[in-house]
Amino acid sequence: MASNANNRALEPDQDQPDNPGHELAQFGAGCFWGVELAFQRLAGVVKTEVGYSQGHVNDPTYKLLCSGTTNHVEVVRVHFDPNICPYTNLLSLFWARHDPTSLNRQGGDVGAQYRSGIYYYNEMQAHLARESLEAKQLKLKDRKIVTEILPAKRFYRAEEYHQQYLEKGGGNGSKQSADKGCNDPIRCYG
Repeated sequence: MASNANNRALEPDQDQPDNPGHELAQFGAGCFWGVELAFQRLAGVVKTEVGYSQGHVNDPTYKLLCSGTTNHVEVVRVHFDPNICPYTNLLSLFWARHDPTSLNRQGGDVGAQYRSGIYYYNEMQAHLARESLEAKQLKLKDRKIVTEILPAKRFYRAEEYHQQYLEKGGGNGSKQSADKGCNDPIRCYG
């Protein structure tokens, strides 16, 4: 492993959205397939990508990630138009999509790669993320939220077969709609 001072994986994500009026956001909420489809359906989201972030290894692969040695999180990077979809809309979907009190797991998916996290690109996102966590914690009372809120680190795009996986049909060829506003149940399958 490279020293922290020279480790590209630990650098901030410097990528920019395709359109200068758009913004980026990163979320980890378990297996990225279902999370991505949920964000695809949200009005104002113009693009989604699944990948790996927050780890200490450069250019990780899914196989390496699954070894549990890289500390990466499966994340969805969302490109959004803040005039149509305020960041708070993304946060609302994030909190509704998973159990933020479950440490390093969502359902049957277990490991640090499935941890809950909001990875921000600017101080306004950080502020809104912390506010939303506090509001969610009040609703959950004594169930402690374990979601981490950290600056977005370098994003490594996952292998192409992971991109829009459920929309393309997943492992069994049963395509799911990514149409804006669709509220069909999201079924995750390999």
